[in-house]
Amino acid sequence: MEITVRNEQGYSVIAPQGRFTAVGAPRVKRQVSDLLESGQNRIVVDLSGVDFIDSSGLGALIGGLKAARVAGGDLRVAASSEAVGSVLRLTNLDRVLRNHSSVESAFAGD
Repeated sequence: MEITVRNEQGYSVIAPQGRFTAVGAPRVKRQVSDLLESGQNRIVVDLSGVDFIDSSGLGALIGGLKAARVAGGDLRVAASSEAVGSVLRLTNLDRVLRNHSSVESAFAGD
């Protein structure tokens, strides 16, 4: 799984590509941790390039959400595919990780 990280105005974006499974979950968790350690506590995970997510990927998102909130910020997800959105809905995680239509809209109005 490829992961890119970029900084936007007021937030950072983590963009995994491919299958978000036990192989890539620790890498995403490390990226979240690195951002938080550098003082960047508003994070968007761009899921547009993720075609599959398993429990490890979901766990990485929830762990990142908790860590960001402890650091006084937030972690939001954006642009998930229908397959990933379906998993979020089936697990009821869409209630805490509401999918935003785009990366740009994730923190819009905050």
